[in-house]
Amino acid sequence: MNGAHAIVETLLKHGTDVTFGFPGGAVIPLFDAYLDYKDKIRNVLVRHEQGAAHAAEGYARASGKIGVCIATSGPGACNLVTGIADAYMDSIPIIGFGGQVPTSLIGNDAFQETDMIGITLPITKHNYQIRDPNGIAPTIMKAYKLALEGRPGPIYIDLPKDIQSKEVTEAFPNEVKIVGFQPTIKPNPLQINKAAEAMLHAEMPLFLIGQGVMISNAHRELQELVNLTGIPVTTTFMGKGAFDERHPLSLGIVGMHGRKIANYATLQTDLLITIGCRFSDRITGNLKTYAENAKIIHADIDPAEIGKNVKVDIPIVGDAKEILKELIVMVKKLAVKEKTKWVSKIKQNKKTCDDCVPVKETKRIHPKHVMLELNKIMKPKDIVVTGVGQHQMFAGHFIRRSKPRTFISSGGAGTMGFGFPAAIGAKVAKPDSNVFLIDGDGSFQMTIQELGTVKEGNIKVIPIIMNNSYLGMVRQWLELFSDKRYSEVYLGRTPDFVKVAEAYGLEGIRVEKKSEFLPAIEQAIKNDVTTIVDVVTEEESNILPMLLPGGHLKDAFGGCMAAPGKYFRGD
Repeated sequence: MNGAHAIVETLLKHGTDVTFGFPGGAVIPLFDAYLDYKDKIRNVLVRHEQGAAHAAEGYARASGKIGVCIATSGPGACNLVTGIADAYMDSIPIIGFGGQVPTSLIGNDAFQETDMIGITLPITKHNYQIRDPNGIAPTIMKAYKLALEGRPGPIYIDLPKDIQSKEVTEAFPNEVKIVGFQPTIKPNPLQINKAAEAMLHAEMPLFLIGQGVMISNAHRELQELVNLTGIPVTTTFMGKGAFDERHPLSLGIVGMHGRKIANYATLQTDLLITIGCRFSDRITGNLKTYAENAKIIHADIDPAEIGKNVKVDIPIVGDAKEILKELIVMVKKLAVKEKTKWVSKIKQNKKTCDDCVPVKETKRIHPKHVMLELNKIMKPKDIVVTGVGQHQMFAGHFIRRSKPRTFISSGGAGTMGFGFPAAIGAKVAKPDSNVFLIDGDGSFQMTIQELGTVKEGNIKVIPIIMNNSYLGMVRQWLELFSDKRYSEVYLGRTPDFVKVAEAYGLEGIRVEKKSEFLPAIEQAIKNDVTTIVDVVTEEESNILPMLLPGGHLKDAFGGCMAAPGKYFRGD
């Protein structure tokens, strides 16, 4: 076989039966090979390479498997970079293939030659350039291993055009080994014992759960440990869904746009049990004052994250699933019991916090109303994908998810344009689930051309556009921090999203009254094709509470429970 067939064979060997890509001269041999595997693998033809990378992310985030994206050389491969960087920040396992000029021309500034190895070096877990067709299978096998094992992440592979056409003369290896790559999976039992002892003696313990729990499929173990100990649970934005948010001990997300009770509990706790979280600035606020009264347990598979941002008292390196299993065993031995007084206080304050930022009646629909209505209609297996902006934080704050991998969003990179193609990837991964995209009029337009992908690919998602005519989050910052000095944030009333949907042969519904929203969603669910629900929302609504950048967490609930500090109540 030639190199192109070797690529497809290796993908199939690893269970990959779908890719997301856009062709060009440097990958003609690869896509030609697809014709010989029609019943085994398909490519979703996107309309822009950035869409391919984000769709691969959505596929990976929804399924837990590796997402694969393909682009041609030069500008095609460069267009993958945003999605690769997004995957890197959020520890998402994708493999990006980019075409390259023939090996004889590399380094000569040939037509559409770009140094993608240099470009992707800081935003990948590893990258490769294949210069021998016999290296294709071993390299891709290493890429799958690296992308998934340990802390997941993206891999980029450069494919010179001639390598795809040349003959493969050696048999594929059965397995590959990577020298020096031995991630720690099993935790140190002494550290587990220390953590369990700390949980036994703490008076006000609190779980902080990150995406690492979801990545390791450890949500059941987490549930068991919480039921054993009765310890309240907060999550990071990326950890949303790792713990059932309908559970009485769930406090929701923490941080800049987190729920007040979650931030309040973080301030009060004397033991913060952190699993699969990297303590980003959006969680901690001012590092000097973060959790200053608490002892901190930090468990993560990546030792580089432990102690990087926050001083840790009990570090545990290992896979979240293995760590939770060991903690369950030790907690049973020590008979750690529920902290009744602490839990009672938390439950009382939880209701207070939920009620202390009322939303005023507005002429247009308030985004909070949309989220609460969606809670009524969504099923547990349905998937919510978001773009980036105010709508994203409204969704994180008010939408309740009970299962892992059912809330998908761009966290570390905050990539506008992520939502729509990621929703496409999620739907391909989970065809039996309804996939709701909550997006903004600004974010959606960045990848609006993927309407062609869903039409021609017969992929049905439900985009709900929170149409406030602004770049909402930037406008909110300018209102709160710059005395409403609005500069370059007003988008106007264009385009007409309903007409755009119709131009692509799809459906569109405009919603201007609260009473119209649920019927519109029900109709979108019934329709056979992607249906845009264009919701005309209040132009200057804000997602509150909001922690000042670099501020103390107490500022994120200042008007609640008589806590001091600057706090934007919105009333």
